[in-house]
Amino acid sequence: MERVLLAAVFLTLFSTCAGAGAGAALHPDVDFIRTSCRSTRYPALCEHSLTGFAGAVRRNPRQLAQTALAVTIYRARSASTFVGHLMDGARKIRSREAGAVRDCIENVSDSVDRLRRSVAEFGRMGKPGTPSFAWHLSNVQTWVSAALTDETTCLDGFSGTNVDAAMKTAIRRKIVGLAQETSNALALVNRIAARH
Repeated sequence: MERVLLAAVFLTLFSTCAGAGAGAALHPDVDFIRTSCRSTRYPALCEHSLTGFAGAVRRNPRQLAQTALAVTIYRARSASTFVGHLMDGARKIRSREAGAVRDCIENVSDSVDRLRRSVAEFGRMGKPGTPSFAWHLSNVQTWVSAALTDETTCLDGFSGTNVDAAMKTAIRRKIVGLAQETSNALALVNRIAARH
């Protein structure tokens, strides 16, 4: 189920991004995403990341939150790969600095796992108003929040280290972007909880 959802999200991304131009701004599905993104901490990023999926989301808050999580998983995997490549390409990195980078990679890997579990949990939620729905939604909130903590921990790990400034800046930029996407996804999940 999770792989099918992720595949559908990525196929939709690549097939609809080109069509989400000026004409799409008037589409009610895009307006739904824009309105929903206003409840996030980074609304411009939210809109940018999700408007290409307007046709798949179809004004469904649950589908929007699932899509935001799938996009966040993609971004987390990309960040993990990016940091790993930086580590592989670094020459003469000291053990303490290498440890901070390895810890960051591990934290982002944990974040990916928690986000994947969140997407899978959506498939088990059932109908709103049932005890099962509330319990599974609570699990999603917990795991997405934990993923955000993992990402913050990655950034905190670089405090007080002498990691190359360019490397630290590149990692920070990637992880901050990931944390912003995760924060937005959590806000969209929390909107569902507030409605039920």
